[in-house]
Amino acid sequence: MNVLAVDQGTSATKALVVAGDGTVLGAAEFPVHPSAPGDGAVEQDPDELLASVLDAGRAALSEAGVAVDAVGLANQGETVLAWDRATGRPLTTALSWQDRRAVSVTDDLTHEADRLTELTGLPLDPYFSAPKLAWLRRHRTTEGVVTTSDAWLLHALTGAFVTDVTTASRSLVLDLDRRAWSDEAAALFGLHGPDLPEVVGCATPVGTTTAFGPPLPVTGLAVDQQAALVGEGCLAPGQAKCTYGTGAFLLVTTGPIPRRSAHGLSASVAWEVPGQAAYCLDGQSYTAGAAVSWLVAMGLLTDASELDGVATSVADAAGVTMVPALAGLGAPHWRPSATGTLEGLDLHTSPAHVVRATLEGLAAQVAVLAGAAADDLGGPLVELRVDGGLTRSSFLMQHQADLLQVPVEVFASPHATALGVAALARTGLTEEGAGLDVPLPPPAARYEPRMSADEAAGRLDRFRAAADRAVAASDAG
Repeated sequence: MNVLAVDQGTSATKALVVAGDGTVLGAAEFPVHPSAPGDGAVEQDPDELLASVLDAGRAALSEAGVAVDAVGLANQGETVLAWDRATGRPLTTALSWQDRRAVSVTDDLTHEADRLTELTGLPLDPYFSAPKLAWLRRHRTTEGVVTTSDAWLLHALTGAFVTDVTTASRSLVLDLDRRAWSDEAAALFGLHGPDLPEVVGCATPVGTTTAFGPPLPVTGLAVDQQAALVGEGCLAPGQAKCTYGTGAFLLVTTGPIPRRSAHGLSASVAWEVPGQAAYCLDGQSYTAGAAVSWLVAMGLLTDASELDGVATSVADAAGVTMVPALAGLGAPHWRPSATGTLEGLDLHTSPAHVVRATLEGLAAQVAVLAGAAADDLGGPLVELRVDGGLTRSSFLMQHQADLLQVPVEVFASPHATALGVAALARTGLTEEGAGLDVPLPPPAARYEPRMSADEAAGRLDRFRAAADRAVAASDAG
């Protein structure tokens, strides 16, 4: 069966028409344009998000020239807005997952942090959606409902008022063990029943849309990173993927029982299909592709295509260490006010040394997250599957394998998220209990570790020390 899979992302919306064997029959992509007006604000135009979904879906269907049986939608996760349920009209701009202004909300709830983590599996941080929802209520409007962007998009497509369980598990309001809203957590953020959409599984019919032509059931839903986890076939406990997009997002499947991290990672729902649910641990580096954009903006690169050429034009980073906390530090530090640092500069430091140190810092951040996940799981990761634009950097991928001391496999398609939600949409059309069927292509590239374990450990120790100094500077104000 063919499905239309739409991946509504931070900088673009992609749509694929996917056959039952995973073959892409049609594809389209339309950009969206986040704005960063300052003071931690990152916002998006909701109408532009919806228009991009419609345009991309219709263009992909036109290119494919075949009928489809269902629609799947992946979403940004922690992006939120206020809107009118009666008309569907947005009442505010959308606060991006990158928006940091809700730190004022989390600061007020510091005394509840441990309880919220116990309930939801998430650390208290403005990255997640509930603090942003509360911020909208305090500073923008008390009218309408405040939800994540997926609930608004689904209402526009089908009239339903729903969110899927993976997206809900990124909110700080979902009881992780019950996979249902927590009244206690909701009350802490000033959220109430009418504000909260129904929580549904990832592979179930939620309504019918005529937005792309003839009526189609919407049967697949997931937050983007969990959709990519499914798309890359990381279905068994211990399997891991990392997406290198605007940020870097590591997810490790932990199986049917929710685990809480002892190392500051988030615990959330990986997927829920009829008769089966799984959980994952995850950690985030808020800047990956964004750090490369910063290098370009600083004049150290002309564009991202120069990354490897510039990084390998010097033998090493000449003692320079970069902590690329350009939008704060996520797991395992959770310091939204932290800033990036460059250490070890001298008169001989060149732009190439800074570029190389930045890529090494990106790889080190992911390696720190992977080490924390391995400790929580009680054993090392076997391999890491990766996707996203920065996987085109052979230098970064090789350094990632070196620091992790495990192979890194590059997913063959640039559309892991859309392929994952396509698999969920197919499952939503099948008989109950059929389980997930995810066709996997051979990897596009595989990187084996070349660095000795001792050298990798020493490099990670130096990076951790630099990150600790960045945290200390943040805490000192």
